[in-house]
Amino acid sequence: MSYRLVYHREIRGKDVPAINQNWRTRISRAIESRLTTEPERYGEPLRRTLKGYWRLRVGDYRVVFKVVKNEVWIYGIIHRREVYDRIIARLSQLR
Repeated sequence: MSYRLVYHREIRGKDVPAINQNWRTRISRAIESRLTTEPERYGEPLRRTLKGYWRLRVGDYRVVFKVVKNEVWIYGIIHRREVYDRIIARLSQLR
């Protein structure tokens, strides 16, 4: 099964500019090869307040996503030091 990727609007404006070009390429390849084919296989489920969401680890960066039918909704691509605080704040804005 092939999954369609849907990116949160802040990824292009905030997340990607904070990542250097080498990591951008590596993260992009991981997303394209892993999340479009088998997101549950490559991702790790999150717990507690982020239950229902998943993370893909790419070096020191985390891609936080949710699988909805045949789509993978990507909510953030953020360094591991600040990912969970920023994701919780970002998701609270959606509600």
